[in-house]
Amino acid sequence: MDLKQLKALVTVAEVGSVTRAAELLHLVQPAVTRQIRTLEEELGVALFERSRQGMRITEAGAVMVARARRALNELEWARSEVRPTPGVVTGVVRVGLLESTTDLLAAPLVSAVAREHPAIELRLLTAYSGHLQQWLDEGDLDLSLLYNLGHTPSLNAHQLLHENLWAVAPASEGLRADRPVPFSAVVTHPLVMPAAGHALRTLIDAAAARAGVAMRVVVQTNSMRVQKQLVTAGHGWTILPGVGVAADVASGALSAAPLCEPDVTRAVVAAAPRTSRMPPAVDTVARELVRQVRQAVAEGRWPVEEVHQSEALSALD
Repeated sequence: MDLKQLKALVTVAEVGSVTRAAELLHLVQPAVTRQIRTLEEELGVALFERSRQGMRITEAGAVMVARARRALNELEWARSEVRPTPGVVTGVVRVGLLESTTDLLAAPLVSAVAREHPAIELRLLTAYSGHLQQWLDEGDLDLSLLYNLGHTPSLNAHQLLHENLWAVAPASEGLRADRPVPFSAVVTHPLVMPAAGHALRTLIDAAAARAGVAMRVVVQTNSMRVQKQLVTAGHGWTILPGVGVAADVASGALSAAPLCEPDVTRAVVAAAPRTSRMPPAVDTVARELVRQVRQAVAEGRWPVEEVHQSEALSALD
Protein backbone atom coordinates (compact mmCIF):
# COMPACT_ATOMS: atom_id res chain seq x y z
CA MET A 1 0.00 0.00 0.00
CA ASP A 2 1.53 3.34 -1.03
CA LEU A 3 0.58 7.01 -1.24
CA LYS A 4 -0.26 6.86 -4.95
CA GLN A 5 -2.80 4.13 -4.28
CA LEU A 6 -4.35 6.08 -1.41
CA LYS A 7 -4.59 9.25 -3.49
CA ALA A 8 -6.19 7.30 -6.33
CA LEU A 9 -8.67 5.68 -3.93
CA VAL A 10 -9.76 8.97 -2.38
CA THR A 11 -9.97 10.82 -5.69
CA VAL A 12 -12.04 8.13 -7.44
CA ALA A 13 -14.37 7.98 -4.43
CA GLU A 14 -14.85 11.75 -4.51
CA VAL A 15 -15.54 12.10 -8.24
CA GLY A 16 -17.06 8.67 -8.97
CA SER A 17 -15.08 8.19 -12.16
CA VAL A 18 -11.65 6.79 -13.01
CA THR A 19 -11.45 9.04 -16.07
CA ARG A 20 -12.10 12.21 -14.08
CA ALA A 21 -9.79 11.06 -11.27
CA ALA A 22 -7.00 10.50 -13.78
CA GLU A 23 -7.43 14.05 -15.05
CA LEU A 24 -7.23 15.49 -11.54
CA LEU A 25 -4.19 13.36 -10.66
CA HIS A 26 -2.47 14.13 -14.00
CA LEU A 27 -2.22 10.42 -14.80
CA VAL A 28 -3.42 8.20 -17.60
CA GLN A 29 -6.60 6.23 -16.90
CA PRO A 30 -4.95 2.75 -16.94
CA ALA A 31 -2.53 3.88 -14.21
CA VAL A 32 -5.38 4.85 -11.88
CA THR A 33 -7.26 1.63 -12.67
CA ARG A 34 -4.11 -0.38 -11.90
CA GLN A 35 -3.58 1.39 -8.55
CA ILE A 36 -7.16 0.66 -7.46
CA ARG A 37 -7.00 -2.99 -8.55
CA THR A 38 -3.63 -3.52 -6.86
CA LEU A 39 -5.03 -2.10 -3.62
CA GLU A 40 -8.11 -4.34 -3.85
CA GLU A 41 -5.93 -7.40 -4.43
CA GLU A 42 -3.75 -6.53 -1.45
CA LEU A 43 -6.78 -6.05 0.82
CA GLY A 44 -8.74 -8.97 -0.60
CA VAL A 45 -11.98 -6.97 -0.94
CA ALA A 46 -13.74 -4.92 -3.61
CA LEU A 47 -13.53 -1.20 -2.90
CA PHE A 48 -15.84 -0.12 -5.73
CA GLU A 49 -18.80 -1.44 -7.67
CA ARG A 50 -18.19 -0.84 -11.38
CA SER A 51 -21.04 0.07 -13.72
CA ARG A 52 -21.75 2.14 -16.80
CA GLN A 53 -22.78 4.96 -14.46
CA GLY A 54 -19.35 5.03 -12.84
CA MET A 55 -17.60 3.81 -9.71
CA ARG A 56 -19.70 3.43 -6.56
CA ILE A 57 -17.91 2.95 -3.27
CA THR A 58 -18.57 -0.28 -1.34
CA GLU A 59 -18.94 -0.48 2.43
CA ALA A 60 -15.35 -1.70 2.74
CA GLY A 61 -14.27 1.03 0.36
CA ALA A 62 -15.92 3.72 2.47
CA VAL A 63 -13.95 2.55 5.51
CA MET A 64 -10.70 2.67 3.55
CA VAL A 65 -11.48 6.09 2.06
CA ALA A 66 -12.08 7.59 5.51
CA ARG A 67 -8.80 6.20 6.84
CA ALA A 68 -6.87 7.06 3.69
CA ARG A 69 -8.13 10.66 3.70
CA ARG A 70 -7.05 11.05 7.31
CA ALA A 71 -3.60 9.56 6.60
CA LEU A 72 -3.08 11.86 3.61
CA ASN A 73 -4.13 14.90 5.67
CA GLU A 74 -1.69 13.96 8.44
CA LEU A 75 1.14 13.56 5.94
CA GLU A 76 0.32 16.92 4.39
CA TRP A 77 0.48 18.51 7.86
CA ALA A 78 3.81 16.84 8.53
CA ARG A 79 5.23 18.04 5.23
CA SER A 80 4.19 21.65 5.89
CA GLU A 81 5.65 21.55 9.42
CA VAL A 82 9.03 19.97 8.67
CA ARG A 83 9.62 22.00 5.50
CA PRO A 84 8.12 25.39 6.36
CA THR A 85 8.78 28.56 4.42
CA PRO A 86 10.33 31.03 6.90
CA GLY A 87 7.65 33.35 8.27
CA VAL A 88 4.84 31.66 6.30
CA VAL A 89 2.08 29.53 7.85
CA THR A 90 0.95 26.84 5.45
CA GLY A 91 -1.50 23.93 5.41
CA VAL A 92 -5.08 22.87 4.79
CA VAL A 93 -7.56 23.71 7.57
CA ARG A 94 -11.03 22.15 7.63
CA VAL A 95 -13.47 24.40 9.48
CA GLY A 96 -17.04 23.59 10.53
CA LEU A 97 -19.63 26.37 10.77
CA LEU A 98 -23.12 26.18 12.24
CA GLU A 99 -25.70 26.85 9.55
CA SER A 100 -26.98 29.91 11.38
CA THR A 101 -23.52 31.52 11.28
CA THR A 102 -22.49 30.95 7.66
CA ASP A 103 -23.91 34.19 6.22
CA LEU A 104 -22.20 36.17 8.97
CA LEU A 105 -18.80 34.44 9.18
CA ALA A 106 -17.91 32.51 6.02
CA ALA A 107 -16.94 35.35 3.68
CA PRO A 108 -15.13 37.51 6.32
CA LEU A 109 -13.16 34.48 7.58
CA VAL A 110 -12.08 33.48 4.08
CA SER A 111 -11.14 37.07 3.21
CA ALA A 112 -9.09 37.59 6.38
CA VAL A 113 -7.19 34.31 6.03
CA ALA A 114 -6.53 34.91 2.32
CA ARG A 115 -5.25 38.41 3.06
CA GLU A 116 -3.04 37.61 6.06
CA HIS A 117 -2.08 33.97 5.39
CA PRO A 118 -2.45 33.19 1.67
CA ALA A 119 -0.59 29.87 2.02
CA ILE A 120 -3.40 28.44 4.17
CA GLU A 121 -6.12 26.62 2.25
CA LEU A 122 -9.53 26.74 3.94
CA ARG A 123 -12.19 24.07 3.54
CA LEU A 124 -15.53 25.11 5.03
CA LEU A 125 -18.26 22.66 5.97
CA THR A 126 -21.67 23.55 7.41
CA ALA A 127 -24.05 21.27 9.28
CA TYR A 128 -25.95 20.77 12.51
CA SER A 129 -23.91 20.94 15.70
CA GLY A 130 -24.25 17.18 16.26
CA HIS A 131 -22.87 16.36 12.83
CA LEU A 132 -20.01 18.83 13.22
CA GLN A 133 -19.04 17.31 16.57
CA GLN A 134 -19.07 13.83 15.04
CA TRP A 135 -16.79 15.01 12.21
CA LEU A 136 -14.41 16.53 14.77
CA ASP A 137 -14.32 13.26 16.71
CA GLU A 138 -13.70 11.27 13.52
CA GLY A 139 -10.87 13.54 12.38
CA ASP A 140 -12.70 15.02 9.39
CA LEU A 141 -12.59 18.57 10.80
CA ASP A 142 -9.73 20.47 12.42
CA LEU A 143 -11.86 23.17 14.04
CA SER A 144 -15.57 23.93 14.42
CA LEU A 145 -18.19 26.09 16.02
CA LEU A 146 -20.62 24.02 18.11
CA TYR A 147 -23.31 24.82 20.61
CA ASN A 148 -24.32 23.51 24.02
CA LEU A 149 -21.30 21.21 24.05
CA GLY A 150 -21.14 19.11 27.19
CA HIS A 151 -17.90 17.77 28.65
CA THR A 152 -16.08 15.52 26.22
CA PRO A 153 -12.57 14.11 26.67
CA SER A 154 -11.89 14.13 22.92
CA LEU A 155 -12.28 17.88 22.31
CA ASN A 156 -10.81 21.16 23.51
CA ALA A 157 -13.45 23.86 23.62
CA HIS A 158 -13.75 27.54 24.46
CA GLN A 159 -17.12 29.07 25.21
CA LEU A 160 -17.50 32.21 23.12
CA LEU A 161 -20.97 33.53 23.94
CA HIS A 162 -24.54 32.84 25.02
CA GLU A 163 -27.28 33.86 22.62
CA ASN A 164 -31.06 34.02 22.91
CA LEU A 165 -33.46 32.22 20.68
CA TRP A 166 -35.85 34.59 18.93
CA ALA A 167 -39.44 34.43 17.77
CA VAL A 168 -39.43 35.05 14.01
CA ALA A 169 -42.50 36.24 12.09
CA PRO A 170 -43.45 37.92 8.81
CA ALA A 171 -42.44 41.59 8.67
CA SER A 172 -46.10 42.60 8.91
CA GLU A 173 -46.26 41.28 12.49
CA GLY A 174 -43.92 44.05 13.63
CA LEU A 175 -41.87 42.11 16.17
CA ARG A 176 -39.08 44.23 17.69
CA ALA A 177 -35.76 43.48 19.37
CA ASP A 178 -36.65 45.68 22.36
CA ARG A 179 -39.97 43.91 23.00
CA PRO A 180 -39.41 40.27 24.03
CA VAL A 181 -42.28 37.90 23.21
CA PRO A 182 -43.58 35.36 25.79
CA PHE A 183 -43.46 31.76 24.65
CA SER A 184 -47.18 31.50 25.35
CA ALA A 185 -47.83 34.21 22.73
CA VAL A 186 -45.65 32.50 20.11
CA VAL A 187 -47.56 29.21 20.32
CA THR A 188 -50.86 30.90 19.45
CA HIS A 189 -49.53 30.91 15.87
CA PRO A 190 -48.89 27.95 13.57
CA LEU A 191 -45.20 27.09 13.77
CA VAL A 192 -42.54 26.13 11.24
CA MET A 193 -40.04 24.10 13.27
CA PRO A 194 -36.69 22.35 12.93
CA ALA A 195 -37.15 18.62 12.43
CA ALA A 196 -37.50 16.44 15.51
CA GLY A 197 -34.09 15.31 16.74
CA HIS A 198 -32.41 18.59 15.76
CA ALA A 199 -30.61 20.02 18.82
CA LEU A 200 -32.37 23.37 18.30
CA ARG A 201 -35.73 21.60 18.31
CA THR A 202 -34.77 19.89 21.56
CA LEU A 203 -34.17 23.31 23.15
CA ILE A 204 -37.52 24.57 21.87
CA ASP A 205 -39.44 21.50 23.06
CA ALA A 206 -37.88 21.86 26.51
CA ALA A 207 -38.90 25.52 26.66
CA ALA A 208 -42.47 24.64 25.68
CA ALA A 209 -42.56 22.08 28.47
CA ARG A 210 -41.28 24.65 31.00
CA ALA A 211 -43.91 27.13 29.84
CA GLY A 212 -46.61 24.46 30.05
CA VAL A 213 -47.84 25.12 26.49
CA ALA A 214 -48.46 22.99 23.42
CA MET A 215 -47.11 23.93 20.00
CA ARG A 216 -49.10 23.68 16.77
CA VAL A 217 -46.36 22.61 14.35
CA VAL A 218 -47.54 22.76 10.74
CA VAL A 219 -44.21 22.13 8.98
CA GLN A 220 -40.89 20.58 10.02
CA THR A 221 -37.69 21.04 8.03
CA ASN A 222 -33.98 20.36 8.40
CA SER A 223 -33.03 23.69 6.77
CA MET A 224 -32.92 27.07 8.50
CA ARG A 225 -33.15 28.75 5.10
CA VAL A 226 -36.37 26.87 4.35
CA GLN A 227 -37.76 27.83 7.77
CA LYS A 228 -37.27 31.50 6.94
CA GLN A 229 -38.70 31.13 3.45
CA LEU A 230 -41.87 29.52 4.79
CA VAL A 231 -42.30 32.24 7.42
CA THR A 232 -41.85 34.92 4.76
CA ALA A 233 -44.50 33.17 2.68
CA GLY A 234 -46.96 33.34 5.58
CA HIS A 235 -47.06 29.69 6.67
CA GLY A 236 -46.43 30.52 10.32
CA TRP A 237 -43.88 31.75 12.84
CA THR A 238 -40.63 30.04 13.78
CA ILE A 239 -37.93 30.14 16.47
CA LEU A 240 -34.27 30.67 15.57
CA PRO A 241 -31.06 32.11 17.06
CA GLY A 242 -30.81 35.84 16.51
CA VAL A 243 -27.66 35.52 14.39
CA GLY A 244 -29.63 33.47 11.87
CA VAL A 245 -32.16 36.23 11.19
CA ALA A 246 -30.27 39.48 11.86
CA ALA A 247 -29.72 40.20 8.17
CA ASP A 248 -33.33 39.32 7.28
CA VAL A 249 -34.66 41.68 9.94
CA ALA A 250 -32.30 44.44 8.84
CA SER A 251 -33.50 44.10 5.24
CA GLY A 252 -37.16 44.16 6.29
CA ALA A 253 -37.86 40.62 5.07
CA LEU A 254 -38.77 39.36 8.56
CA SER A 255 -39.45 40.69 12.04
CA ALA A 256 -38.11 39.09 15.22
CA ALA A 257 -37.95 39.46 18.98
CA PRO A 258 -36.19 37.60 21.80
CA LEU A 259 -38.21 34.88 23.51
CA CYS A 260 -39.11 35.27 27.17
CA GLU A 261 -41.10 33.46 29.85
CA PRO A 262 -38.98 31.40 29.67
CA ASP A 263 -35.80 32.81 28.14
CA VAL A 264 -34.23 30.25 25.79
CA THR A 265 -30.47 30.47 25.26
CA ARG A 266 -27.69 28.40 23.78
CA ALA A 267 -23.93 28.51 24.33
CA VAL A 268 -21.72 28.80 21.24
CA VAL A 269 -18.24 27.30 21.52
CA ALA A 270 -15.19 26.91 19.31
CA ALA A 271 -13.81 23.36 19.50
CA ALA A 272 -10.91 21.34 18.13
CA PRO A 273 -9.68 17.77 18.69
CA ARG A 274 -7.72 17.36 21.91
CA THR A 275 -4.15 16.73 20.72
CA SER A 276 -0.73 17.26 22.21
CA ARG A 277 0.02 20.05 19.75
CA MET A 278 -2.21 22.13 17.52
CA PRO A 279 -0.72 22.65 14.03
CA PRO A 280 0.23 26.30 13.40
CA ALA A 281 -2.26 26.71 10.55
CA VAL A 282 -5.15 25.45 12.67
CA ASP A 283 -4.13 27.71 15.55
CA THR A 284 -3.94 30.67 13.17
CA VAL A 285 -7.41 30.02 11.74
CA ALA A 286 -8.86 29.39 15.21
CA ARG A 287 -7.65 32.78 16.38
CA GLU A 288 -9.07 34.46 13.27
CA LEU A 289 -12.42 32.68 13.70
CA VAL A 290 -12.68 33.86 17.31
CA ARG A 291 -11.74 37.39 16.19
CA GLN A 292 -14.47 37.37 13.53
CA VAL A 293 -17.06 36.23 16.09
CA ARG A 294 -16.06 38.99 18.52
CA GLN A 295 -16.08 41.61 15.77
CA ALA A 296 -19.57 40.57 14.66
CA VAL A 297 -20.78 40.89 18.26
CA ALA A 298 -19.07 44.26 18.79
CA GLU A 299 -20.63 45.65 15.61
CA GLY A 300 -24.11 44.46 16.61
CA ARG A 301 -24.38 41.96 13.76
CA TRP A 302 -24.64 39.02 16.19
CA PRO A 303 -27.26 39.55 18.94
CA VAL A 304 -26.00 37.92 22.14
CA GLU A 305 -26.97 37.51 25.77
CA GLU A 306 -23.42 37.22 27.13
CA VAL A 307 -19.89 37.27 25.69
CA HIS A 308 -17.04 35.16 27.10
CA GLN A 309 -13.56 36.60 26.72
CA SER A 310 -11.68 33.36 25.96
CA GLU A 311 -8.35 33.02 24.22
CA ALA A 312 -7.64 30.86 21.19
CA LEU A 313 -8.15 27.11 21.39
CA SER A 314 -4.50 26.32 21.93
CA ALA A 315 -4.76 27.90 25.37
CA LEU A 316 -6.62 24.80 26.53
CA ASP A 317 -3.72 22.48 25.76
